Amino acid sequence: MQRKRAAPSPNRQRRRGITTWPLYVLLVLLLALYILSQRVAYLSLVAGVLVVVVIVVLLVLELANTSMQKGKVRNIAEIALGIVIVVALWFGLQAVLATSHPLDVVPSCSMLPYLQRGDMIVLQGVHNISQIRAPVVDVTQAQVDALEHNLSRESLECVAYISTSQGVYVSQFVRQGYSVGLLYSTQSGGQIVSGSFQDGNLVRYTCGTADVKFTNGTVMQEAYTKSITIGNTTITGDANNSVVVYGTVPGDLFYSYGDAYIVHRVYAVLRTSSNYYVLTKGDNNPGLDLQYGNYPANASEVQGKVVASIPYIGYLKLALSGSFTEPTGCNYTTQG
Repeated sequence: MQRKRAAPSPNRQRRRGITTWPLYVLLVLLLALYILSQRVAYLSLVAGVLVVVVIVVLLVLELANTSMQKGKVRNIAEIALGIVIVVALWFGLQAVLATSHPLDVVPSCSMLPYLQRGDMIVLQGVHNISQIRAPVVDVTQAQVDALEHNLSRESLECVAYISTSQGVYVSQFVRQGYSVGLLYSTQSGGQIVSGSFQDGNLVRYTCGTADVKFTNGTVMQEAYTKSITIGNTTITGDANNSVVVYGTVPGDLFYSYGDAYIVHRVYAVLRTSSNYYVLTKGDNNPGLDLQYGNYPANASEVQGKVVASIPYIGYLKLALSGSFTEPTGCNYTTQG
């Protein structure tokens, strides 16, 4: 005689949980859309917000499923174990790489083409100036203090400009009839100054031009810092120098924009008897960070130097942090 199978109990049916794999597929698709639509502000904003929403929904559903299948006590134990493992891995990376910030993300396009926005970067701690590859110039602490106290005078930008009867017009890009010179910015505006205006400054700039290639193939010229001079030492940019991450401080222009950290290449190192300071520049920027009103980062503000990068993974952090749209400067690359 054939026996009938007993119908599954309601409790057993509930333990199967909620199917979540379609949401994981949706998450991957939305993340890909977010990455690919960076130059379409509205679309990338929508995709980024949906990525965050799907992640939150997945977390809630996975917690609910675990509770149904294994019970609340076991669920709490597994969550605690997962947290312990993540914390252990984080502290392990800190110990191996000798920094409290072993992983970070490139938030902008200022390091194109070497680093892309959304790259995850691996950092190694910097505890000795010899770990940084860049020209080193010996200065006094008094000179560095004077630079910081007169930051506006030291923050001279290389710009393109043209003088007309209506006034002076300034641009980053060199157009017909424009010259290249130094801009001294003040609270009331700015003025074009001669090279002798830099006399007495710790860092002096030499301006020139560099080609800029846009994604549509157009090539233009921009005003560009060709070199700096500190004392009797003249330094030009070197693509082989170390790339570091440093924390911004109140008073920095980048800090006022909400940038807690900057990923840029070291242009030169200022060494005093008791400390060192890094002068940095984005590969895709026409000038040094100092020229935009940022204090030279001292040793305590350098979180580490970049030793490896992984493409795309960092976009997840950018979405979660609300950086949904592509910033300016991502549609061209400086050929300096």
